[in-house]
Amino acid sequence: MKYRRLGGTGLKVSEISLGSWLTYGGYVERDNAVKAIETAYDLGVNFFDTANVYEKGAAEKVLGETLRNYPRESYVLATKVFGEMGTGPNDRGLSRKHITEQCHASLQRLGVEYVDIMYCHRFDTETPIEETLRALDDLVRQGKVYYVGVSEWTAAQMTDALAVADRYLLDHIVVNQPIYNMFERYIEKEIIPLGERRGIGQVVFSPLAQGLLTGKYNADIPEDSRAAKLDRLKKAITEEKIEKVRQLSGVAAELNITVGNLALAWILRQPNVSSALVGASRPQQVEENVKASGIELSEDILKKIEEILN
Repeated sequence: MKYRRLGGTGLKVSEISLGSWLTYGGYVERDNAVKAIETAYDLGVNFFDTANVYEKGAAEKVLGETLRNYPRESYVLATKVFGEMGTGPNDRGLSRKHITEQCHASLQRLGVEYVDIMYCHRFDTETPIEETLRALDDLVRQGKVYYVGVSEWTAAQMTDALAVADRYLLDHIVVNQPIYNMFERYIEKEIIPLGERRGIGQVVFSPLAQGLLTGKYNADIPEDSRAAKLDRLKKAITEEKIEKVRQLSGVAAELNITVGNLALAWILRQPNVSSALVGASRPQQVEENVKASGIELSEDILKKIEEILN
């Protein structure tokens, strides 16, 4: 496993990280979830991601209970705040109240004294950025959060937040978690250039386009897959995309790697990407995905990929 700096910080994270959206605490049977986490750790993955809203805290509990078997300093743990966690008017968003209460609740569910990264899961149009950043800065000063991040914020929103942090000497955003894969490339235009200028690393989710870029949907949608159970995933699987994956599989075969590893290596060609966040319902998927770490694609291969994607 290769490791990269998280943005402009000194923190080192594995190029492949393990997430828990749609998996732990819900869709995936608990034993498989635990085995996937343990396999990832054994293979050098030191970066684990979850969120309070994933199965309303159940994913945090599964991840925390499994990681408790390892030294706390040996892994990097991230969670998120923003989403609805109750029926009250203050049970969502990025107010000081919600951030502080949810941080404490997440720490309790995870069974740790601190999280390495706290993400603002989405942008809150109803809360001043200054209030949000001051609340996060307080948690950093208290030692409950080490680094501050955001997810799916626009370049303009992050720029505003950086300006506020500069003005009031608050802790800076150092990591962003956007969607990024061969079919979703919006971050290349503004987000990555901003990250390169201001030391914000990208930890990208859905790098395999919900499994589409593994080639498992090339023939049909397997009955035991997440796409078979979730209509919104099924609708994203178009014949045009499947044809592109078939062509990409040919490129991968030239390199004697899987199309999934080709897709992950393509993402990691970006120096501003700190880590590619994968999900896994079985330990075998982790074993396959970590093989992408360290694969370098030549200019000729990158050109072939661009021709297929365009």
